[in-house]
Formats: sequence, C-alpha cells, structure tokens
Amino acid sequence: MSPIPLRSIDDEEFAPWARMIADTYGMDRSEEELADQRAATDLGRTLAVFDEGVPVAGASVYSRVLTVPGGVLPVAGIASVGVAPTHRRRGFLTSMMRAQLTDLYEHRREPIAVLRPSEAGIYGRYGYGPATLGNQMRCDRRALRFRPDTDFGEGTVRVQHADQARPLLEKVYDQARTMAVGWPDRQAVHWAVRLADYPHRRGASTSLRFAVHQESDGRATGYTLYRHGSVPDGLGGSAGAVQVVELAALSRQAYAALWRFLAGIDLVTWIDYEGAVDEPLSHLLAEGRAVHASPVDRLWVRPVDVDRALAGRSYNLPLDLVLDVRDDFCPWNTGRHRLQSEGGTAVCEPTTAPADLCLTPAELGAAFLGGTTLSALSAAGRVEELRPGALSLASAAFRGEHEPWYPGGWAFPLY
Repeated sequence: MSPIPLRSIDDEEFAPWARMIADTYGMDRSEEELADQRAATDLGRTLAVFDEGVPVAGASVYSRVLTVPGGVLPVAGIASVGVAPTHRRRGFLTSMMRAQLTDLYEHRREPIAVLRPSEAGIYGRYGYGPATLGNQMRCDRRALRFRPDTDFGEGTVRVQHADQARPLLEKVYDQARTMAVGWPDRQAVHWAVRLADYPHRRGASTSLRFAVHQESDGRATGYTLYRHGSVPDGLGGSAGAVQVVELAALSRQAYAALWRFLAGIDLVTWIDYEGAVDEPLSHLLAEGRAVHASPVDRLWVRPVDVDRALAGRSYNLPLDLVLDVRDDFCPWNTGRHRLQSEGGTAVCEPTTAPADLCLTPAELGAAFLGGTTLSALSAAGRVEELRPGALSLASAAFRGEHEPWYPGGWAFPLY
C-alpha cells in the first residue's frame, strides 16, 4: 500500500474534516459548532490525511500564550487529533505528531507543545509528560459550613445574563490567568467556544448560568459559570446537583463569597467542580471532609526546542545544571544542555560539559510547569542522577509555589 500524504486543508474541506474528528470521539458537530470551531482554526496549521478525497485523519495547532513559572510563553496547543477507525494502525498519528513538531522546530515557532489527551497512554511515546492535575471535587452542599472567621469581603454576587456578564468575565480572567500557572490566554474566538451553550451538549442539565462577584465600586473580582443538573443518588433515584464549569477570583474574599453563593443554592445535594490540586475550598470549611476529591491528569507538555523552552521560565533557586537529554522522536534535542539561572533570568544552550542529570523530554515536560517533581520521576526510574546533589537542587528549582492547573474543558486550544 502506497503512503497517503499529509497536507493542510482548505475552507471547503474544513466541515468534513471537523466532523470526521468529532466522530472519532463519538460526538456530533452542529452547524453552530462548526462555525465557532472554524473561526478558531488556522487552516495553514491543520493537517489531514485524505483517502480518495475523504478525510481519514487529522490534527491541528492553535497558537496560544500560557502562564508558566515567572511569566508567559507562546505555546502550540495541539487538538482536534483523530484517526478514523477504518484507518487505524497505519502510522498516521505518528506521522502527524512528527510533522507538527518538526515544523515547530524548523520554523522556530512555539518552543513547547501542549495538549489535553483523551487517553493518558497515547502521547508519552511522542515526548509529552503530564504537567498538571485536575482535582475532581464532589462537595456535599449540606455540609458546606464555613469557618466563623471566613472573610467574605463587602462585595456581592449576582446572576447576570450572558451578554451582560461576558465583558466582566473577560476582564477577571485576563487578570487571573497571569497569576495562575497553566492558564492560557483567551481571545474572542476562544471565549465564543468556552461560553457556547449548545443544547445537545447539555444532556439533562440546564443552560449555563453566570454569577459575577463585584465590589462596592462595581469592579468585577470573580465569577462562576455553572449549570443545574442531577446525579444518581445510589438508591435508584437522583439528587439535585450544581455543575460548576469554571470559577475565577482575584481575591480570597471573592473566592469565599462565590463558594458561599454556590453553597446557598436550594434543592441541591451535590456541587461538582474540577479545580486545582491545592484548591483552598476545604480549608475554608468547618468540615473539610465535605469535599471529596480525586486527581486526574490534564495538561501534557512537550519541549520542542529544549534550550528555548527551559530559558522561557524562571526557577526558584540559582542553577548551573547540565542535562543529558535523550530524545528519539525529535533528535535535534538529543545531547547535553547547560541550564543556568540567576535572579529570574535563565539561559540554556548546548554544552560538552559533564552531565548532572539524564532524562527525556517527557520528564522535562512533566516538570516544566512546576508540578510533577524531578525527584518523584527519579523515584520511578525515569530521571538518572549523574552528580550527587544535582537531583534535589534541580527538583526544588523547578518546583512552583502553587500546583499548576489548567481550567479549560476537554479541548485545550479552543477554551
């Protein structure tokens, strides 16, 4: 069988391409969804495989800006990745991954690639590592009693219409994201998809509600997006539930006030929310066990150009470290790299000096946002210490003040 070439798509090919990708996830695409996705898609950075004029595989790159330790960094958001069931195990996924990463490197585009995989076992082979965890929380609303010393501030929370709330949401988010490692920027096309409320996607839940926290002077300092729904009660019936889609706050008072608002919604037994691993909610409560949490991997990171990537973030400690990187998928990264950091400025470049640590880009990706530690990876046999003391220093230097967390939905670049 002769190979089927990869190529970009044009406007007329977008709809069948997008429907094919959605079908690989067992989903439909309405005309409204197609229009929103098309507005957010760069066709020049969208790959496809066609077999007799029919799209059978595809993947796309969405250029975003991501908050990393010490600042922000351009990233290549990888999404809309799929191969039709009729064309599996022909190497199309590997070919698309290789083409994307090679293009990023050769044209000096974004130094890291990020994605949120549908299955955790797929992308490690391409050098991606799990960099953030989401904390899936189920809160017993009846037990959400706040500590008596909780500071709720003087602001108010009001439910607003989508059109009225959106400008306030955008302002709050744009401030919040610069303080939260793992949060991407959102342009108008991303907000359109994030706030899209397609009826066929709601299931048995209601439309989105928009609750905004404002100070006495009118400044918006927080918001939450949520739906009303129900979950099985374990007895063959159902219990009322609030599904929190997103929550952002610029102060601890706004955060507490928003949770007080959610806890005050009547006819609800459970509140479901996916937050950060170090989410402060349980520490606000008189009974922290009212929050049941389970972590799950979310954003995966892949250094495409190791030197540019490592120089693009800051470190907690002064560093002079030589990394021996083994990168079979992107051979241009293979070799030793000297990472030096002092006073918030980092430099990374090739070197012939003796190595201190040996690892692959998957380990660098996992540790890049300051969550997964190099020490934990070493304990699993994935990082080799070549100079005594180098591991503990590097692990502490890479670590972030807070756990990195990605607040978006299942498809990273669109939210």
